[in-house]
Amino acid sequence: MNKLFLVFAAIAGGIAVILGALVTHQLRQRMPENALEVFETGVRYQFYHVFALLATGILSERFPGKWMNRAGSCFIGGTLLFSGSLYMISSLLSVGTSIPMSLGVLTPVGGSLFILGWIFFSVAILKGRSS
Repeated sequence: MNKLFLVFAAIAGGIAVILGALVTHQLRQRMPENALEVFETGVRYQFYHVFALLATGILSERFPGKWMNRAGSCFIGGTLLFSGSLYMISSLLSVGTSIPMSLGVLTPVGGSLFILGWIFFSVAILKGRSS
């Protein structure tokens, strides 16, 4: 098992629960609809990739090697860039501040890391030892 992936998944999962509850119970009435949608997309994709990281951490023992490690690294990077940038964009939208171009670029880079993570995850399993 890869403890780094499992620990990151556990922490990211807890943070996603906190952020989801925060929006539901505290911020929903205070945020513009477009900011709320952006924020909720960040939380949703963070949760999806918590499960991807859990699977990566657990399966890294069964399918060890660079491909599974690359998958986990991409899932972590994707979570930080994709969801993190959406949280920042949502915050800026909520206070009426314009979104810097450099921030807007982080979201598709994070999404690309998610895609690469899934590709690497597939390669790790295809190249892994058979039972």
